[in-house]
Amino acid sequence: MHLTRLKALRQLGFQQASLYAWYQWGLKSGYLRWRTKKPARLSGIRLGKFLPLPDPEQLRKLLGGDGLSLLFAEGDEIISGKVRLFGGEAVGLELRPPGPLLHWTRCHESQIEGQRDIKLIWEPARFGWAITLARAYFLSQDERYANAFWKFTDIFLSSNPAYLGLNWVSAQEVALRLTSLVFAYQIFADSAYSNPEQVSRLAESIAQHASRIPPTLAYARAQNNNHLLTEAMGLITAARALSEHSSAKKWLTLGWKWFQQGLQAQISADGSYNQHSTNYHRLMLQTALWVFLLANSVGDPFPERSLKQLAAATHWLQSLLDSLSGGVPNLGPNDGAYIFPLSVLPFQDFRPVIQAAGTAFLGEKTLPNGIWDEMSLWLCAKHDPASPIPRDQNPQSMKYESLGSKNPSPLVLKSSSQSWAYLRAAHFSSRPGHADQLHLDLWWRGLNIALDPGTYLYNAPTPWENALTSTFVHNTITIGKQEQMSRASRFLYLDWAQGETLYRDYAQDGRLVRAVARHNGYHRLGIIHQRTVTAVSVGWRIEDLILPVKPVPESIRVRLHWLVPDWSWKIMSGEAEATLELLSPFGSIGLKIWLEQPPKEPDFAANFSVELVRAGQVLYPLENASKPTNPTWGWVSPTYGVKIPALSFSVNCCGSLPMTLITNWQLPED
Repeated sequence: MHLTRLKALRQLGFQQASLYAWYQWGLKSGYLRWRTKKPARLSGIRLGKFLPLPDPEQLRKLLGGDGLSLLFAEGDEIISGKVRLFGGEAVGLELRPPGPLLHWTRCHESQIEGQRDIKLIWEPARFGWAITLARAYFLSQDERYANAFWKFTDIFLSSNPAYLGLNWVSAQEVALRLTSLVFAYQIFADSAYSNPEQVSRLAESIAQHASRIPPTLAYARAQNNNHLLTEAMGLITAARALSEHSSAKKWLTLGWKWFQQGLQAQISADGSYNQHSTNYHRLMLQTALWVFLLANSVGDPFPERSLKQLAAATHWLQSLLDSLSGGVPNLGPNDGAYIFPLSVLPFQDFRPVIQAAGTAFLGEKTLPNGIWDEMSLWLCAKHDPASPIPRDQNPQSMKYESLGSKNPSPLVLKSSSQSWAYLRAAHFSSRPGHADQLHLDLWWRGLNIALDPGTYLYNAPTPWENALTSTFVHNTITIGKQEQMSRASRFLYLDWAQGETLYRDYAQDGRLVRAVARHNGYHRLGIIHQRTVTAVSVGWRIEDLILPVKPVPESIRVRLHWLVPDWSWKIMSGEAEATLELLSPFGSIGLKIWLEQPPKEPDFAANFSVELVRAGQVLYPLENASKPTNPTWGWVSPTYGVKIPALSFSVNCCGSLPMTLITNWQLPED
């Protein structure tokens, strides 16, 4: 344990470790309890109405009849007491925390019955549903939506007194709730239900929320991730909403400082985000869009460096967009965060934030006009969905221009058919969330056919405690029983595997059609994994080369894994080769794997085996169906708290190095 702590200190850095230690001291010493004692009463402070709202007629025209029906249906669902957490199925809106209302410094997850994930308590308390109610009210002027907002807000405020209970433990949750409440009030301010008593109580609560953030800002700085950005955003929002408050100037100064420092420290020169996650990347862009809107409304310019990095971040996410579905690879940790749900499109559709970020940080729309423009109308004052696109900027053909880094751009390859691939080869400068080097995501005709497993749950009984971070469930190679990196805790990997791009080959039309990359995660075993991905006429060829870099045992066990959709399947297996045939909505897909130049040992066939697992159960070979396997294999999590069956197809072989495994993806011709 002591060696692990020393290693963490060395790999994470002294500053982050010392900030975290200070936070822990503050908890244990009682200092943070003293800093957040019972809040003072607030009176006579006006809650400002300052947000530039879009033209409602323009919004109605954009959404059309179908879009409006979707919005009002979700609003009515919320009125009835149901919400869709993380974009999932509707569940009851529960705003009363479990357990006794202890001071937040004395609250623990053990208060939650049945080992329930605390995020399932925190998510409804973020008040994202209030933004949906506000949008429905804005376009209908139906007072039922305003009545529901104030009714549920009263329930929360009465059940969660300031600084008491689980909903005050995390300053990030406090900041997100504060921001949602301020946004919703901008629209509900003129409602008949917004009486002076309600508004005064809300203003007082917003001040209490803002005062909760600074005492634990050291924890957010120690994390150096979205915690810092969202908490800084909360302070800026409170200063704007309560401009007459005696602490407003302090909140604004503190929030602006750490928001800009956070952006500049967390976005790499190539535009990638330091949490190595497409969903956290979206969250970061949404916080930037909101703060950018607030800053523009009072004439405060963003620093040039921040704008350059936000432009690069917009390009980075756009390069991973599937233009047919609006989806992106489910890369890295995905906690289901969608802090400004300003679209009727589903959670998995990233076009709303990419269009808004393009408008704000690139100065132009980067997607065609569409229903995804709603977020831009709310968060980008100058966005006009009726204006033409300046030039053809389909994200699937757009050439990425690097600002200079070890990874000049994501390895996004495109075939001549309707298929593209993302090869994961990252050089980490901050802690990774998943051990996923050389994972390959594959898309075809709007379908994700080689899947990233996602996250499912951070906090759950074994084996589901953040289990889908493992190398074994990603589309890559594992050696023996080893992860690419050392897992130190639920959220912490050490001994980071570093990826390196060796070669890129472009077609005459500018498409990246071949890439070679490797990582050093198995150097401690004397082994390196190198992957070559090539777009071929009707599919993909993937070559996995396992090389010795120092003397290794004569026999090395290698596992190649692919996670694919839960479709009808058929397997054909022979000596040193296997083929999985899948029946997709657009025809049959073939996935053939073989060992190139297999060893000549007489028992070679015994060293090559195939396994197909669905939802933790072995489907093939049949004689193994009753044998136990890893219960986390054969699942995919499209959003937080949701897991659905998938097919986990793996080949295991044992032999001497070097060893090359070939995978051919055969797609139907267009």
